[in-house]
Amino acid sequence: MSQNPLEDIAKMLHDKCSAKQVAFKNLQKAFELLYHESRHVIDTIGGHLMEGTDPDVRVGVFEIGENEFHVKIAGDLLVFILHTNIVTLDPEHGLNKSPYVLENPSRRYLGQINVYNFMADSFKYNRLNDTGYLLARFFVNADNHFLVEGDGQLGYNFNDISDREINESDVSIFIQLLMVRAVESDLITPPFPTIRMITLNEKVGLSASVGMGQKIGFQMSHDRDKPV
Repeated sequence: MSQNPLEDIAKMLHDKCSAKQVAFKNLQKAFELLYHESRHVIDTIGGHLMEGTDPDVRVGVFEIGENEFHVKIAGDLLVFILHTNIVTLDPEHGLNKSPYVLENPSRRYLGQINVYNFMADSFKYNRLNDTGYLLARFFVNADNHFLVEGDGQLGYNFNDISDREINESDVSIFIQLLMVRAVESDLITPPFPTIRMITLNEKVGLSASVGMGQKIGFQMSHDRDKPV
């Protein structure tokens, strides 16, 4: 810190706030790219559906708002949500200890897009108590480099900050891995003893979700010691 607080504030505005603004602009561009690549992947899948596929097996992309869109894959729904705040990861995270960030600390400021998996029927029937699962967190910084946190192939393929700017190929792979992860994870019904009794209130107000199952196969890395 210098003897002049105004100079310190001006420097922080230049170094820190400017980097955050650039990261957010890159985030908006990345979100737009995710949307358009999702449409491209879905169109391609639609063209590859085999003859005899049940007509109710539908796929599609739906723009919900400026910061949200959905990708429907049969009974699954991927929900993409852009967060408007710029964040940093835990100080102990590998990114913050990497030469890449140590060389330029402003690279640690990240825009964030969360991708959740819900059952499509949860939205269709407005089942507010149904659970969604965080599949991945997509981060982008002021250099337009990206990082993905997720489980399985999502974490394996993108387990470090990219050495290049975001491109259509990487985004397409990311989207395809999300779809595979969602479709591969099956729905299981709760054990019978846990749902034997319900209140009348549950019967009247929550009948749409009584006995609904839970997705299996979703364990982020920090949950691996917990039963699914």
